[in-house]
Amino acid sequence: MTPPHELTLQFLAEPADVNFGGKVHGGMVMKWIDQAGYACAAGWCGGYAVTVYVGGIRFLRPIQIGQLVEVHAKVIHTGTTSMHLAVDVYSRHPTDPARHKTTHCIIIFVAMDEHGKPSPVPQWQPVSEQDLSLQQYARKLMALREELDKEMRQHM
Repeated sequence: MTPPHELTLQFLAEPADVNFGGKVHGGMVMKWIDQAGYACAAGWCGGYAVTVYVGGIRFLRPIQIGQLVEVHAKVIHTGTTSMHLAVDVYSRHPTDPARHKTTHCIIIFVAMDEHGKPSPVPQWQPVSEQDLSLQQYARKLMALREELDKEMRQHM
């Protein structure tokens, strides 16, 4: 049986999540992204995984306190020990069926064994055209990160 390659967490944005502007704090959204990503990655690899990269995070619109929040994580590419996930955050008023995308990012996890060493993950294969497009997106971002890393090493 193939492990699930996507997962959605749902909950209400609470007053404790507020920033100084009265909306949900960006750091809280990043925490939710990491939690949903971890749950999805752990489910895919069947064990513990660690975050190694979060990139391209885009805050598209604010989340209001009291809104229903959905954090959707989906495996879009696997390496030998790594899992690339697209994570999208949506929000809506609990009585309104129309949800709005608020945040998007890519997050990469590495599966770890009981000794803290990277361990192999099941290989993910795209099924739909959308899956194939997301895998190509992940590969393009990998190439861009390699170029960015080269640039950054010159200045570190």
